Amino acid sequence: MSAPVNDDKRQRAIRSFVLRQGRLTKGQERAFELFWPTLGIDYATKSLDWSVVFGNEHPVHIEIGFGNGESLAEMARQNPDRNYLGIEVHGPGVGHLLMRLEEFECTNVRVCQHDAIEVLRDMVPDDSLRGLYLFFPDPWHKKKHHKRRIVQRSFLELLHKKLSTDGFFHAATDWEPYAEHMLEVLNESADLFSNTAANDFVERPEERPLTKFEQRGIRLGHGVWDLIFKRT
Repeated sequence: MSAPVNDDKRQRAIRSFVLRQGRLTKGQERAFELFWPTLGIDYATKSLDWSVVFGNEHPVHIEIGFGNGESLAEMARQNPDRNYLGIEVHGPGVGHLLMRLEEFECTNVRVCQHDAIEVLRDMVPDDSLRGLYLFFPDPWHKKKHHKRRIVQRSFLELLHKKLSTDGFFHAATDWEPYAEHMLEVLNESADLFSNTAANDFVERPEERPLTKFEQRGIRLGHGVWDLIFKRT
């Protein structure tokens, strides 16, 4: 008779994403082959040294779930005095970002294809980030899936540890109920973060690029909500 399985070991962490498999284009395959060795960072349970990773002392910013990488590539192009780490689980999006970085000749971006929570927990040094971006995360519309939303108290506690004393968290969503959810969780975590807005949400700052997806939504009358909170 086999030994009983420990319930704790059977429990899996609740993921804020679903891993969708997608085929890489020829251009994305080429980008992986050529640029992953220099721009890619493989997941490991070892803290990174940013000065070694980037070869300078510029402030480090992270974008979680960068999609196809358009916003991240544009931010990096506009801010060569900043370092960026993009974290995304979907291969085609990573490949697309690598192609954009080649096009823009950006050398201030590194890419990690892994679960962002594990990267933050295991690889990002405490008190080392100037900012973290979360643009248009999956809102998990159904109530039974709300537990999958990435912005929860546990996530904010982890982020608080990783941000520097002047660090910030910038989130944006086009789903108003999720905007309200994030605002509520952040307001309930006043011991960790304080709102930079006088009236809950801020106008889109210039540093957040306006994507084609967002432009289309605006033309259709859809709203977008930005939150910027500072580490307390």
